[in-house]
Amino acid sequence: MAIHAPTRVLFDTDPGIDDAMALLFLHRHPGLDLQGITTVHGNARTDTTTRNARYLAERFGLEVPVARGAAEPLAMPKSAPPTFVHGDDGLGNAGLSFEPTLPLDPRPAYQLIIDTVRRHPGEVTLIAVGPLTNLALALKEAPAIAGLVKEVVVMGGAFGVDGQGGNITPVAEANIHGDPHAADLVFTADWPVTVVGLDVTHRVLMRNADFARLRELGGEDGDFMWRISRHYVDFYSEREAIDGCYVHDSSAAAYVLDPSLFTIRRGPVRAVRDGLARGQTIQRPDDRDYPPTAWDDYPSQRVCVDVDGPRLMTLFMDTFIAPEKPQGG
Repeated sequence: MAIHAPTRVLFDTDPGIDDAMALLFLHRHPGLDLQGITTVHGNARTDTTTRNARYLAERFGLEVPVARGAAEPLAMPKSAPPTFVHGDDGLGNAGLSFEPTLPLDPRPAYQLIIDTVRRHPGEVTLIAVGPLTNLALALKEAPAIAGLVKEVVVMGGAFGVDGQGGNITPVAEANIHGDPHAADLVFTADWPVTVVGLDVTHRVLMRNADFARLRELGGEDGDFMWRISRHYVDFYSEREAIDGCYVHDSSAAAYVLDPSLFTIRRGPVRAVRDGLARGQTIQRPDDRDYPPTAWDDYPSQRVCVDVDGPRLMTLFMDTFIAPEKPQGG
């Protein structure tokens, strides 16, 4: 059997409870080779998301550069952070066990993205799980990097599959709503994009019993995920009446590890930049004919429309807890 080298990934993130879990997932899984972390506004202010990224890197031994990213969207004011979801500190108000001392990379996030892609042409996958401001700034500064990136995997958007709407407006998901101008630029650039939106992440449930199992058997990683998830699970229990939470950001990492977990639909993607539907993501499927539209002449991208949720959860859990070996003689 052929042995494949781990996929080089750069993680653009706004930690964030589910961001922290996804970061540990992609750090621990041997199929991924983390090249760097870039922070952005979103689940908290950029000062907070950057502190959290430095803390996570220092606490869990992620020996990669951490670069501070954009504090504001490209063309509109920053909305108030959703402290009711992620807590005042972005990590479920669980409290940091120490103040991070890990030095920041001196480059702004967009420059770290550019430099990493140029250093490994055709090999780096950008996993973006917050507003897409840093990726848009990188494209603006160095448009040619679009031809050097292996793939861009975005956790964001909602495409109405089986009636799935947004989570911040009836049509808009939070990451895209946080900077729709950046999202539209990223979706229409000439690089391969896969969008892992609410259409599939709302089909992957991490139960409270899964968190308890992680706490019991997952070592320091598992105990940490249990503690930061308490605030998050309480939010979902109240809002969605589920015993656990949806798996958003880790689903994007799972796509990179195993695309066969997902069913995709191809076609150009646009983000509505202004107005009542700001932040809505709309795909024109390749297999449908329309009169001339605002999607014409843009590259066909991938949108995830279905997922094998149980198999994805097995992949996540097995990364932190060794699977039980069958008993036998």
